[in-house]
Amino acid sequence: MKIAEYHRRYRSGESPADVINEIRSQIEETRDYNIWINVADDAVMGPYLERLNQISIDDHVLWGIPFAVKDNIDLAGMPTTAGCPAFEYMPKKSAFLVQKLINAGAIPIGKTNLDQFATGLVGTRSPYGETRNALNPNFISGGSSSGSAVAVALEQASFALGTDTAGSGRVPAAMNGLVGIKPTRGKWSLSGVIPACQTLDCVSLFTKDVDDARIIADVLSEFDGSDPWSQPITPRGFDVRNARYAVASKEALVAESCDEDIVNQYLNIVKSLNATTIDITPFLEAARLLYEGPWIAERYAAIEDFIRDQPQELHPVTREIISGGKRLSAVDSFKAQYRLKTLKRIVEVLYQTFDVLVLPTIPTAYTIEQVLDNPIVTNSHLGTFTNFVNLLDLSALAMPSGKPPSGITFIAPAGCDDALLELAGHYETGEWVASQPRKGEFHLAVCGAHLAGQPLNGDLVKRGAYLVARTTTTPNYRLYLLEDNKRPALVRGKNGQMIEIEIWALPVHAVGSFLQTVTPPLGIGSVETVDGHWVNGFIAEARATEEAEDITRFGGWLEYRAQSTGLEDR
Repeated sequence: MKIAEYHRRYRSGESPADVINEIRSQIEETRDYNIWINVADDAVMGPYLERLNQISIDDHVLWGIPFAVKDNIDLAGMPTTAGCPAFEYMPKKSAFLVQKLINAGAIPIGKTNLDQFATGLVGTRSPYGETRNALNPNFISGGSSSGSAVAVALEQASFALGTDTAGSGRVPAAMNGLVGIKPTRGKWSLSGVIPACQTLDCVSLFTKDVDDARIIADVLSEFDGSDPWSQPITPRGFDVRNARYAVASKEALVAESCDEDIVNQYLNIVKSLNATTIDITPFLEAARLLYEGPWIAERYAAIEDFIRDQPQELHPVTREIISGGKRLSAVDSFKAQYRLKTLKRIVEVLYQTFDVLVLPTIPTAYTIEQVLDNPIVTNSHLGTFTNFVNLLDLSALAMPSGKPPSGITFIAPAGCDDALLELAGHYETGEWVASQPRKGEFHLAVCGAHLAGQPLNGDLVKRGAYLVARTTTTPNYRLYLLEDNKRPALVRGKNGQMIEIEIWALPVHAVGSFLQTVTPPLGIGSVETVDGHWVNGFIAEARATEEAEDITRFGGWLEYRAQSTGLEDR
């Protein structure tokens, strides 16, 4: 549930205690999903609820908002296990980021399940059970931040903290239909977080939508001088409304064994962008370094004493993977760093030609049974488009797309976190239209009978047109009902409001025949969109409105039709 909805409930008289009891009931109903390792009892929860009585909802942006904490991140009063009971300890204080959230009024519900020691992208490597997918319990949840993602997806938390070294904050987001933020390395503190690969680790965030992600990211984005991995990040950006996109070719996706449905969804999403198709080989080569190179040795270093003294306490797959780090030498480490440095330079040069790389988040979605049968190969495949991001020091934001489990990820240079949030917000609302049509295309704004699903939309579709974006005009337009009661007239003028429109891309060779279908008093002119761009679109002669009914107040043709009973074809 969104932050705003929780606050609406509180202002209507509900109490945070009511919300917590409701969540506890939901947790009991989904025990077999293996989401939680420890849930806060009354003794732990009491002080958080009591504090809310002493602070104002108006001054604390997360007042009463329930959240989940991945169990490799410390929460005072609750044990930290990293998914390994024998490793359990009781932290003296909460992690820096957890405390920031609590200070803002948020309520921690408990500690969530994970792939042991945050080693995995699957959610099946835990003695606390395989975490089930929120949308289809036969499928994996994704990992390693498995419980955190499913808790948010099943509304047992408004948001959740995870971690992300190889994709642990993005793969579960795709698998469960969530927003997943992987910030620039060093932007969010790692104090109180059990390391996996300290040189690459990031805390990640799961939310239901971009608005909430932006609010929470603002709370988390504070330099922590006590954390040696924290660094003040100089914000970078790009013109989001005129962003230059790079995409992968269909052939490249097929070569990486992407599911056909995921490929088709991806191509359908990116076809509306004036994008450059690039060779993604340098990114894929960097991705392979993570599991095939010496960074496995860094995982071994993180728990060296424990794995040496108590190897039997590790999950068998986790033990096999991390133990492999012993076989790697300092020579291997330097060779890999040299190659990574070369790949970084190649990628830096590529990013001079575009702002954002758009890729599928995952190449496929596995069932739990498939992963248990082949745990290492399936896990490695899931990281195809995520493993390289931290190695190349990039920022990333995963978004749902089409029918989950699937998703796309926006990937940009370090420091572009805020720009990615803005871009994701436009994508979420369907307003991330490319500023210019692609070569051979004609962009057309429609506001009435040519909208998707309306009677004349076929005139566009049969000519090869496709929907680019749903957006609105600037607040300088009025909408009128023509005499035939079948079409509206869009007129620019004073005292107007924003009118809903769709932008369609029509092949240039089909424009002439389409224009022949446009009859007076309608015509094609220039329409200003809410972002300040001008696009060709349907407009009307002023004389057509002299005796016409003004339907501007409905904000668009579809809303008018929904509320009207006087249309002939209704």
